[in-house]
Amino acid sequence: MLSRLSRPSRTRVLAHPRVRAALVAALLSPLAACSSSTPSDTSVAKVTPSPDDRPVTVTVTPAGAKARAGEPVRVTATSGRLTSVTVTDAKGHRLAGEVAADGRSWVSGRKAVPGTAYTVAAATRSAGGTAGSTKAGFTTAPADKVNKVDWRPGAGATVGIAQPISLVFDHPVKNRAEVKKQLRITTSNDTEGSWGWMRDWSGRDRVDWRPRTYWKPGTEITLKAELNGTDSGADGGWFVRDYTTAFTIGAGQIVEVDLDRHRLSLVRDGKTVRRIPVSGGTPGGDKRSWRGTAVLMAKEGTINMNSETVGLRDAYNKMVDHSMRLTWSGMYAHAAPWNAKYFGRSNQSSGCIGMSDADAAWFYAQVRPGDPFEITGKDTKGVVEPGNGFGAWNLSWAEWQQRSALR
Repeated sequence: MLSRLSRPSRTRVLAHPRVRAALVAALLSPLAACSSSTPSDTSVAKVTPSPDDRPVTVTVTPAGAKARAGEPVRVTATSGRLTSVTVTDAKGHRLAGEVAADGRSWVSGRKAVPGTAYTVAAATRSAGGTAGSTKAGFTTAPADKVNKVDWRPGAGATVGIAQPISLVFDHPVKNRAEVKKQLRITTSNDTEGSWGWMRDWSGRDRVDWRPRTYWKPGTEITLKAELNGTDSGADGGWFVRDYTTAFTIGAGQIVEVDLDRHRLSLVRDGKTVRRIPVSGGTPGGDKRSWRGTAVLMAKEGTINMNSETVGLRDAYNKMVDHSMRLTWSGMYAHAAPWNAKYFGRSNQSSGCIGMSDADAAWFYAQVRPGDPFEITGKDTKGVVEPGNGFGAWNLSWAEWQQRSALR
């Protein structure tokens, strides 16, 4: 009897689900096929960035909501370098500056000014070459007091060869050296000169710049007083603006006044143009004239002169033509027809240099502010002081340099 052939039997292994998952994982893992050992435990490795990839840290000073003004803005970088820095105020004005050669710092050329909000934008690059950027901001405290400046000569003026640059301040200036650093003079021919501090006739602080000798005719001069953000010091307040003026030197004119001979000579480019008989201040008292070099301050035309304003009580009160101011204390050159009999003969004025109407009209048309009046005479009340008008020329060059705040 033929027997039936039997098929091979299949054995099915029924594994617990967790066991099956473990078997599948073992079969799929490449380590299962080539590793003879199994680690007893596992750990997650922490990846530490390379120093080259660390972000650049940027620091800005000043900082805060009420930062002190009067200092340059400084930006520094660590773990990398600065590639550019822009500092702007709320009006879009920029503070210029330069990144140092090593890229580690940037400093503004000007100071942060009072009461101003600044935004700082810095572009950076890490040691590994990754570019980045940072923004920061700060606001300076407002000025508790503002110091202002009155300056001469005005922009565009043509003046005489003795004209100084003169700045008079509303409030005291204690930080004179710091203020002096912000004053820049440029001339068309590199004229040598120096600043000198003094007390103005008004009682206020003042600083003048004069050349070593009279200006050369035709010289062009520019003053840039970059004072914005500078602290005057105790009781002075802050400067909150810059000042600038540019002017030109005119003809080489000198007015020689000889009170002993009672005459005035106009000398132009070394040649005497005209001699005029005059009468100076009365000898022996308060009506005497000043001597030394006085500089024509202004041509004031017809003005009222009152003796009470210069301490001479009720000596005079009249309208005077062709008036040319020489000092703050009240010495003028002008027409004085009431003294006609004394012209060229005697000094009989109240301190001024008087001449006839005709001579005064001619002379008035010839001179300009800045022309020096070199006054000589035996009986005078002294030399014009530096602060009484523009009397700086009565000091030697060495004496003048001693008045500089920077020596």
